[in-house]
Amino acid sequence: MTEKPEHVTVVFAGLSQSWAEWIAEQFEAAGRTTGMVRWDPVHRAPSASAITGLLGGHGRVLLVLDDWYLRFESGRNEAWGEALRLAVPPHRDRIAAVSVTTRPLPEDAAALDPIGLRGLGPEEARRRLLAAVGAEATGPAPVELARSRRFPDDRPEIWNSPRRNRRFTGREQVLERLHDAFAAGGDQTAVVALHGPSGVGKTQVATEFVHRFAGEYDIVWHVSAAVRAAAREQFAALAEELGIRADHEVGGLIEAVRQELRTTRRRWLVVLDGAEEPEELESLVPEGPGHVLITTRRTAWSQQGAELVGLPPFDRNESVAFACRRASRLTEEDADRLADALQDLPLLLDQMAAWLDNNPTASVGDYVADIRTGDPNDFGVLPSKDYPRGFQVAWAITLNTLREQSPEVDELLKLLAFFSPDVVPVRLLQSARASDLPPHLAELVAEPSSWNTALRTLSEATSMRLEYETGPRMDILTVGTLRMHRLFHRFVRTSMPPDDRKKASATACRVLVAADPREPASPRNWARYAELIPHLDQSGALDSAEEDVRELVLNCIEYLRTRGEYHDGWWLSRQAVDRWREASGPTDRTVLVAVHQQANMLRRLGRYAEAETVGRDVLGRLTADTGARVIEVLRAKDGLAGTLMALAKYDEATALFEEAAEEAAASLGEQEVPRTLAIRSNLAVALGLQGRYEDSLRLHRSILEARVGLLGGRNPLTLNSALHTAWMLRLLGRYDEALAIQDHNCRLHRQVLDKNHTQTLLAEHNLALCLRRDGNVQFARAMMRKVRDRLVKRRGLQHPETLMVSADFAMLLRYEGELSQARELAESTAKLYGAQLGEDHPYALGARANVALIQGETGNPGAAVRAAQATLDAMAGAVGDGHPWTVGCVLNTALARHRAGDTAGAVRLGRDALDRARGVVGERHPLTLNCMAGLAQDLHASGRADEADALRQQVIGAATELLGEDHAHTRSIREGVRPYWDFEPQPI
Repeated sequence: MTEKPEHVTVVFAGLSQSWAEWIAEQFEAAGRTTGMVRWDPVHRAPSASAITGLLGGHGRVLLVLDDWYLRFESGRNEAWGEALRLAVPPHRDRIAAVSVTTRPLPEDAAALDPIGLRGLGPEEARRRLLAAVGAEATGPAPVELARSRRFPDDRPEIWNSPRRNRRFTGREQVLERLHDAFAAGGDQTAVVALHGPSGVGKTQVATEFVHRFAGEYDIVWHVSAAVRAAAREQFAALAEELGIRADHEVGGLIEAVRQELRTTRRRWLVVLDGAEEPEELESLVPEGPGHVLITTRRTAWSQQGAELVGLPPFDRNESVAFACRRASRLTEEDADRLADALQDLPLLLDQMAAWLDNNPTASVGDYVADIRTGDPNDFGVLPSKDYPRGFQVAWAITLNTLREQSPEVDELLKLLAFFSPDVVPVRLLQSARASDLPPHLAELVAEPSSWNTALRTLSEATSMRLEYETGPRMDILTVGTLRMHRLFHRFVRTSMPPDDRKKASATACRVLVAADPREPASPRNWARYAELIPHLDQSGALDSAEEDVRELVLNCIEYLRTRGEYHDGWWLSRQAVDRWREASGPTDRTVLVAVHQQANMLRRLGRYAEAETVGRDVLGRLTADTGARVIEVLRAKDGLAGTLMALAKYDEATALFEEAAEEAAASLGEQEVPRTLAIRSNLAVALGLQGRYEDSLRLHRSILEARVGLLGGRNPLTLNSALHTAWMLRLLGRYDEALAIQDHNCRLHRQVLDKNHTQTLLAEHNLALCLRRDGNVQFARAMMRKVRDRLVKRRGLQHPETLMVSADFAMLLRYEGELSQARELAESTAKLYGAQLGEDHPYALGARANVALIQGETGNPGAAVRAAQATLDAMAGAVGDGHPWTVGCVLNTALARHRAGDTAGAVRLGRDALDRARGVVGERHPLTLNCMAGLAQDLHASGRADEADALRQQVIGAATELLGEDHAHTRSIREGVRPYWDFEPQPI
């Protein structure tokens, strides 16, 4: 009979969960069976039977001793020490212990002669562990194909979590619920939202969860999500850790990170701390075999698929245990009275117990009585209806004590209240100029020992969390940031007299100005701008009339534009415009720059009507102001013209661009000036939208040459000019030239701007179109699908760039014969264009023309004729009879009539289309060739064989000469495939 393997029961406190799981795994690898028992010192009554009860079965008991055992000298914890003294000696042969704390254990626990595991490598720790239960290790740990748990002293390979709070107490049930919720997700994405009111300890629970279960993950990434822009930048920072090359746009990095997490085999956990707006932060919730932990006050995350786990205040046992750990002089009775007065709210318990710890002579009873019945006025604080009276008294006592005992620290606290509470930027104060700070604070900052002492005093008095980082000389740790709870932050601000608030705001603004790198387009400064933005509103910078403060705000807006963060850029620019215009008037320079950026952001968000209103208003004001600066007028004309282009007011846009280009050349200089080149580039785009492809190509080429000379061939602006040059060559039917340029241009985009940059996606889109015209349809389809998928994830279905690619992808599907999918996508694109731009916008009409073309192939020729004719009439009204888009609509309407059996109507429209094409794009253009080939087929069907044959031979010869005998388009004409036109929106 085979002997049963010895059983080991691992007994641990929740704090040591990762150690217990690793220990159990080592025993099982060595052939032992294991069981795990969580020991809860907060909620379980101390008794010897609680320990000896574990010995009822066979085998041994292993106690995992951690920091909880350091409290075995007072109150109920002392009773646990007594329980150990009674239970262990009679069963010493079956009870062993390991220590996972680095601090000395009390006498009762030390008597167990525990094996220390902290500070060892995994192999030595395993050897000692097995020896503790009489199972000598015979060699290294066996290699398992399945992934084993990480040694608890080893952090995950990618990690940025805040440090662990060694005073963390209780919350075992909540932590277990979180763990179970994630475990239930299996290999699917599991999203859990830990929700509860302010001050209840959500961040602390999330941090404890991360540290407790770190062994289950290879990637742990913490994002402070209270401010959207900062949250996106922090999430995007994971890209570098994952080996993803930097991108100019935050959105591209976010999508790259999401893609990596979606496909990686590494186990990951993303924490979104303080995420209150699901609709603004849902792009930061990755998919894949990983976990997302959200802390929030809102339950709306459930609508995004998150499982909700509520976090109530402490129960009384937890309150008492926490307060006693926070202030060692508290008895359990004192702690109970304090917890009752503070309604078991962890934030207040932490702060008030800290006050009692720092004021050892103060009477606990009197302090609790003051909280219950006192008046905030007695401590220099005006009562507020926003907080319960007891909270106000407690905080008022803290501030009053700080003011009396450490006035310079009190002054520092008031200043810090004018930065964002989520991450107060201590290092920015250290880098500020001495003249920017009040004299006594300047002296405090200048002396490292005094500065660090002041921060520690502040942390101890208010329970702010200090975050350390390596100092500038890489030899010491220094405080980089601290975190102030939002409730307390708001209370400190509102308790300050108006004059003090004004002084603190002015100082905070000067600190931020000193930290401004003043180069928002430079990648080396992006992290700094992401750090500054959360403080703009709290500091009062958005209400400042100081020129340098406003420059800081404008630089932050430009940073957001550069990084593709248009939503946040629009919000910030709107705030600046609304606040500055009232104080400084509509033609103030900073107001005008902010207005220009506001319109720019609106245009990039596809909100063209709003952008036009803003643009016309500012241009009107500038035109009426005889003292307006030339550069402001140029910026206003250029911005408004860009909006007019998007709204299909092409003639007005072109005229405005031409006017601005002439004025720029006269006042700034000719082609070699970047601003002049930028305006001329926009003019070239407008010419292309008018259908003036040759004029547009000439201008794009001249700008490309100028930018190569001025900026070099790899500059993003140069690459953009090359992209537009290739685009126009393709629209002119010069497919070989277009493909050669665009293939090279696309490779450079990937090298310079990364594969997820918006401009790179547009370059790949154009390359796909070039490949399609070259006959490489399969490759074109695969590339365009990937581009569309990335745009949908980054921008959403309704963004102009997504709609542009969707229109083209629908027609690729149609070409491949996938009519059902093609029609569905074409119809949805037309509907979205109509809703966004208006039903009479050329893009909406062109998208409907694509739908009509597909309709004619799906068995409904009558409906196709009606739709095609309606689109033709509307397109002629929108862009005129002489536009290539109108010619294309005539060609398609003739095709629809041909399919419906109306041969005479098809011939009539075919002749009209051919005449128009020759006048618009010339004799040697694919559109003209298509009109000729279609008319030849309709003439043949109407019985005019001689005319049809002559025209057919003419078009075959022209196509062979233009494209080559083996080109796909030439072959289709020769084989009698019916020609058509599909609408391709152009990038704006």
